[in-house]
Amino acid sequence: MNEVELITKQINQIDSLREQKRFSPDFKAWKRKTASLLERIFGVNSRQSKDFEKIRYSLGAYTLSTPDSVFEQAFRGGLEDARAILNSMKEEIIEFDPKYATDESIVATENPYLFIISLLERFHLIARQLQARYDQRPTLTIADEYDVQDLLHALLKVRFDDVRREEWTPSYAGGSARMDILIKDISVVVEVKKTRPSLKDKKIGEELIIDIARYEKHPECKKLICFVYDPEGMIGNPAGLASDLSKDSGDFSVEVVVRP
Repeated sequence: MNEVELITKQINQIDSLREQKRFSPDFKAWKRKTASLLERIFGVNSRQSKDFEKIRYSLGAYTLSTPDSVFEQAFRGGLEDARAILNSMKEEIIEFDPKYATDESIVATENPYLFIISLLERFHLIARQLQARYDQRPTLTIADEYDVQDLLHALLKVRFDDVRREEWTPSYAGGSARMDILIKDISVVVEVKKTRPSLKDKKIGEELIIDIARYEKHPECKKLICFVYDPEGMIGNPAGLASDLSKDSGDFSVEVVVRP
């Protein structure tokens, strides 16, 4: 395996680690192996190795009354930080290593669908970077779905000219709704959800089922990408949610991406 494949293998194990007990033997082995891999690729004292070691998987402060769910949330948040950082390192290798010049970087640039997925994979890193403005200047805080839509709409403009907001969908079950983002040239709709205490797991799944049924009837939508932005790790089984709802029936396909 090359460096990109090895890092991808470590990234792919994160979903299963999220479902295990905090600091399980598998997690400890994964963390040690990933740290060793990064040292071999980038060097023992490299910035990349130090960035990985700085990831926190536990609370900085707590009391005897702190509920277990808060510890679980901190652990899963650390895993998602690790996913984002490892994805960033993988893309760094692809971008700057000449041997990958005809590999994934060019495919992602030429293939509009892969470009969108790559953007969603890095969305959390972008949202976090916006908070680190010089002299604490005002910035965009991602508080709800509308904030996610605003930032994602602007980012998609980097690649696509005709990106539209909230085109009407056909009536479904006696009502109608608006699209979040329509990329008209390639007939792709991006539907955005952001988790909150009242919108997670079962509720998000139910809403997406209704959305999928609506978009399947829309003549402008050939591919639906459902982006569930979950910065607090409220989705218990993101891989299961994505697997259950993603589909491809030829004329209409659905891809669900759950990421912080």
